[in-house]
Amino acid sequence: MEEKARWYVVHTYSGYENKVKVNLEKAIENRNLEHLLQGVEVPMEEVIERKDDKEKVVLKKKFPGYVLVKMVMTEESWYIVRNTRGVTGFVGAKSNNPVPLTDEEVRSMGIAEAHEVIDLSIGESVKITASPFKGFPATIVDINHDKRKVKVEVEMFGRATPAELDYNQVEKIY
Repeated sequence: MEEKARWYVVHTYSGYENKVKVNLEKAIENRNLEHLLQGVEVPMEEVIERKDDKEKVVLKKKFPGYVLVKMVMTEESWYIVRNTRGVTGFVGAKSNNPVPLTDEEVRSMGIAEAHEVIDLSIGESVKITASPFKGFPATIVDINHDKRKVKVEVEMFGRATPAELDYNQVEKIY
């Protein structure tokens, strides 16, 4: 494809975001359009809810009623997205010309980082680059790709201290 895939915001019926994502992914797969429609995201964020003096971390939609789609804009890709059940239209669309998100908007939403592949594995040694443990070496004990977190053990005072960090808070020791 000569044209680069861009992120577009699609408006959906409230509460249908995940259904739209699933339906759109099925349509892409069934029609072999992976080269035109390259990603569908429902941006989520962790929120702490308090109930009966207990705190619980839950995932909430960042933008209820909206789904983000990375696609090369063609008549075919526009038609597939626009006619997916639950979609009401593109945001910023004037007739058939939806407006893509700018690179700055994509970065501010953290979308670009969502597809980063990390070169870390369990048992590997890393150096902590941020957090109170900055500068300490650690060993990876678990990797959560969905939340983009790693669990590490830091050797402190003669014993292993567990810590959970974001991908960008550790770097591989070569």
